[in-house]
Amino acid sequence: MEGGNGIDQGLRVLSYLLSGPLFYGFLGWLADQWLQSSPLWMVIGIVVGMAAGIYMVVQRYGRP
Repeated sequence: MEGGNGIDQGLRVLSYLLSGPLFYGFLGWLADQWLQSSPLWMVIGIVVGMAAGIYMVVQRYGRP
């Protein structure tokens, strides 16, 4: 685990969990606009972003 106080690590985890769905959801929204389709790709992007954010948190902070 990296050095730093708990608030620093908590805010970093929060930023991972928020930025993943926002970024990939935005990419999905762009794909929907480009393909002129229903918001299916945006929903897929949000789900992939959640999984990516959780994966990054576990990789960085999940090990003792």
